Amino acid sequence: MVGGIAINLFDFQEKAVLKLIDLVGDDNSKQTIVMKSPTGSGKTIILIDFVEEYLDKIDGNTAFIWLCPGKGDLEEQSRKKMQKYAPHRHTQTLFDALQGGFSAGSTTFVNWELVTKTGNTALREGERKNLYDRIAEAYRSNLQFIVIIDEEHSNNTAKAKAVIDAFSAKNIIRVSATAEENKRFEYFEIDELDVINAGLITKALYVNEGITEGMTVDEDYDCLLDLADRKRKDIASHYNALGKTIRPLVLIQFPNGQPETIAAVEKKLESMGYTYDNGMVSKWMSEDKRDLPENLTENDGIPIFLLMKQAISTGWDCPRAKILVKLREGMSESFEIQTIGRIRRMPEAVHYEDDLLDFCYVYTFDEKYKTGLLASVDKAYETRRLFLKDKCKTFTLEKQMRDLDFGGLGERDVLYKLYDFLVDKYKLGSDKKQNKMLLADAGYIFGDTIRGQVLEGEFVRTVAVANSDNYRSIHREVSTHKHGIYLLHAVDSIKTAIGMQTVKVKAILERLFRKGLMANKKLVALETREFYAFVINNEKKLRQDFREATANLAEQLELPIHPKTIAFHIPEQDFFKYDSNVKNETEYLNNAYEDYTSGFATSLVRSTSEMLFEQYCETRADIDWVYKNGDSGQQYFSIVYVDALRRQWLFYADYIVKMKDGTVWVIETKGGESKGKDKNIDIQIENKFNAFKHYAQEKGLHWGFVRDKDNRLYINNTVFAIDMADDHWQPLEEVF
Repeated sequence: MVGGIAINLFDFQEKAVLKLIDLVGDDNSKQTIVMKSPTGSGKTIILIDFVEEYLDKIDGNTAFIWLCPGKGDLEEQSRKKMQKYAPHRHTQTLFDALQGGFSAGSTTFVNWELVTKTGNTALREGERKNLYDRIAEAYRSNLQFIVIIDEEHSNNTAKAKAVIDAFSAKNIIRVSATAEENKRFEYFEIDELDVINAGLITKALYVNEGITEGMTVDEDYDCLLDLADRKRKDIASHYNALGKTIRPLVLIQFPNGQPETIAAVEKKLESMGYTYDNGMVSKWMSEDKRDLPENLTENDGIPIFLLMKQAISTGWDCPRAKILVKLREGMSESFEIQTIGRIRRMPEAVHYEDDLLDFCYVYTFDEKYKTGLLASVDKAYETRRLFLKDKCKTFTLEKQMRDLDFGGLGERDVLYKLYDFLVDKYKLGSDKKQNKMLLADAGYIFGDTIRGQVLEGEFVRTVAVANSDNYRSIHREVSTHKHGIYLLHAVDSIKTAIGMQTVKVKAILERLFRKGLMANKKLVALETREFYAFVINNEKKLRQDFREATANLAEQLELPIHPKTIAFHIPEQDFFKYDSNVKNETEYLNNAYEDYTSGFATSLVRSTSEMLFEQYCETRADIDWVYKNGDSGQQYFSIVYVDALRRQWLFYADYIVKMKDGTVWVIETKGGESKGKDKNIDIQIENKFNAFKHYAQEKGLHWGFVRDKDNRLYINNTVFAIDMADDHWQPLEEVF
């Protein structure tokens, strides 16, 4: 019973309400409760019933704060549901609360974007202050708060945390379809199978039905839209046969909504007879909401295609949506599984015992699938702010910055370096056909088609999509017009390895692999279409080879680089990852920051060598303090190193240690060896070692690279050797 209106809750919903009541009523429970609630499980009804039960049976002197994502006006949808099912309960908006305060038994629905979105002035400084005044006023009247965070995965920011913390809630209830168990919180989940068996969501989803092994695709959206429309017509005819007035909706999702891609899809739909003018097509994008009828989400809504961006993934219910077409604007987009929830609901909350109607359908050429777990609340660690000890505040050290006037090798010299590297690695020669065979033997793909793989299959649990490896291969005939954007995406990826402009990297690739142009330094001579396919198909392998080429020992420069230098001071406050499940936590008294403990140096948040090094430093009575440097950012200590292409990069040594006698050590930790295998993953390790050595000698500092082997640390600050059996690696305690 909710608000005097009988609601026939399903068993799983009743159990969820009872579980919430048990947890918030138990003084031994943790403050935060995470409920994993699959899309379509009726979480809003569950939460409304929970609020009613709590106020009736546990403590009526409580105010609920219900935070919802900003997309889709979910807070208004949720409030209307509560007004319908619990009309006797007082509901209000954030601005109602600013005007009149919080009262016992009230539920205040808040749009996240009012308090978190950068540049949003909806909650101005004066109103923010007023919010805190209203909270203080509530506490003076002995009112307590419980905060409900709906779809919490999409809003986990410092601003959000500040607002949540301000309520000092008795309990925080986080609800998400993609939550993960975290030992810091109470956790339970609603089984997706229970939701399926209740008839609320489809029995299963089918991904890429109709895609066959080895299929050749001319244009992605042509293929996918044809398959989707065929399926839509089949579904519509089955609804008609049952006498149902339900018009199945196809969602067409663009990752970024590039105008040319949208225009091409609109043209395709028009050729199929579907336009904005005849009401069959609508568009929902932040900058363009075209022909969105009021009854869009109703089962008899007119539009049968809805163009939308990636962002519309939460807080929007349209049970007639049965098909999702996810397009790509490059080769590397990921599919966010959270989006599948938009098409899993059953339009009448019942199965029809017809697989065509009891399934939903996804069509996409995406190759990577992500569960959408973006919020750090789902991570096994938390983040804590620490403050620097007074004795460390006066420490200064000179750090290096890149000299932006120094550009490294020119395009021709880079070409020669890459050519020499590839020739040496793959034993290439002057015979281009022989070179092609050798490169193919090493894993390079040749031909005039773009190769891809697409997921295909039937899935009951949504999360199973991310774990499946049931892929089928497809081919696309190269079109220099259609696939020019794919080529640029690939070149942009490859350029990250050598730090050059896209246009220069493309020119180098053409000179190495494309027919014509500069014949000198040509490895293979590919026709234009073959070249496009080669770069796109081999993007990852080319990037890795180019990265290896830059790692070859950088030659001594005729004109030494003089990096720019500025004074480094240890940040007076910083954020560190913290393992709240640390065993036998002890304070690390030697650390530069107050309240730094062993919880900041466990295997969950530190590499083995870092963890062992911090433990070792804590045993030393002659150490004044130890500072753990950041990994990137202008506020941290950095040293410039040069790669084999004479490009400048920054690296951030892990630790600065000040001894009680005033001696300063700078230490870089790296992966060591385990079971005879090298754990180091940094291919620039030798270039960094030599730059570090030069810097330390110039500044008169003690330094070293530290690596672990068999849970013991070794240091090298003489001559680099990757093999830890080399005599230059000495036990740490003998040198430092």
